[in-house]
Amino acid sequence: MTETDKDTICDVCATNTRVPGYGEQFGTLQALWGYGAGHDGERYRVNLCESCFFAALAFLKQERRTQNMFSDEQPCEERPFGLVARDDYFGDS
Repeated sequence: MTETDKDTICDVCATNTRVPGYGEQFGTLQALWGYGAGHDGERYRVNLCESCFFAALAFLKQERRTQNMFSDEQPCEERPFGLVARDDYFGDS
């Protein structure tokens, strides 16, 4: 099996992210910290199945609510937290 043939496994629950007939379906949380950051030179990538991705997103959204609970300026809620596009089945929007 070559590197490109390996299935992506969720880094949280360890399930395979392959959906039969549709290929791999996963989200990625990643960071590359540059000069001056507390984690300078460190690179992170966490692959998440759909369930774990939306659990992490819900946690982050709740953290945003908590952090801004007493703020006069509330975060913009024009679109669901983190959502960039809808109906973008081919990643071209």
